[in-house]
Amino acid sequence: MKRSKHHTAKRLIAAVFAAAAVLPWTAAQAADPPSCTQVRMADPGWTDIDATNAIAGWVLRALGYRQSIANLSVPITYEGLKKGQIDVFLGNWMPAQGPLVKPFVESHAIDVLHANLTNAKFTLAVPDYVAAAGVHSFADLSKYGDKFDDKIYGIEPGAPANQNISKMIGEKAFGLGDWKLVASSETGMLTQVARAVREKRWIVFLAWEPHLMNTEFHLTYLSGGDAYFGPNYGGATVNTVTRTGFANECANLGRLFKQMTFDVGLENQIIADVLQKKMSVNAAARRALQAHPKLLEPWLEGVTTADGANGLQAVNSALAGN
Repeated sequence: MKRSKHHTAKRLIAAVFAAAAVLPWTAAQAADPPSCTQVRMADPGWTDIDATNAIAGWVLRALGYRQSIANLSVPITYEGLKKGQIDVFLGNWMPAQGPLVKPFVESHAIDVLHANLTNAKFTLAVPDYVAAAGVHSFADLSKYGDKFDDKIYGIEPGAPANQNISKMIGEKAFGLGDWKLVASSETGMLTQVARAVREKRWIVFLAWEPHLMNTEFHLTYLSGGDAYFGPNYGGATVNTVTRTGFANECANLGRLFKQMTFDVGLENQIIADVLQKKMSVNAAARRALQAHPKLLEPWLEGVTTADGANGLQAVNSALAGN
């Protein structure tokens, strides 16, 4: 009789453990340590990263975390990740940032979590009236140096894309050895583009998608820059990168950021709301999430609030204003 009870107890314990293995995470298992409560992110001042940071901010706040954003250049962002001063960066554009990021990856100074955006592009472009006059590739630029004033307009100093342009000029590629890079900022560069388009002047500049510039201006992306911007007109993938060990230390957040994937249409909607409708980026991000509720399900699968409650319910409630 005792042996029978003993075997019954063993079977009961085994059943309990088997059931626990397939149950969703409990609050005790899912909650991150207090050191993970604040998520430190970086923004180089790019409109697309403004948008994705705002989306992430909405989700993080609804889950009970705090988000802080530091406005840093890309090189300083990677140094911040290496030193543990930044937790997450959503703007690892590849292959444009390849040479910059390679030593950080090889030395395990950062972790590349996953691709958060595909089907992006990033290379040089001209207004369509310039293309109509014969400029379709990098190789065409030097023929019209006087019309371009031997200048290529870029973004902020130190940006990897600017470094690619400087390398191209330094190597005298495409006959551009006497040309100059005009480094400014995203806003400064696009102000120059808008002025040139208004006056029908010639200009060549960095362009990328997602961005409102693709609808605000009639652009032609230039072919032939594969050696400096990658194939397919600078076809790009944007990765989420973190400080080393972040996803293990903050497992709940790590799961979220590994699953948070954007698309060009979503980002373009936010950028358009900010630039055309003058909405705040946070309001635009909320509007985009409300318009695409199914995005949240794969992002929040297995993700809880900071204290272990249902994550998807918390985010949906916050977006609804409850």
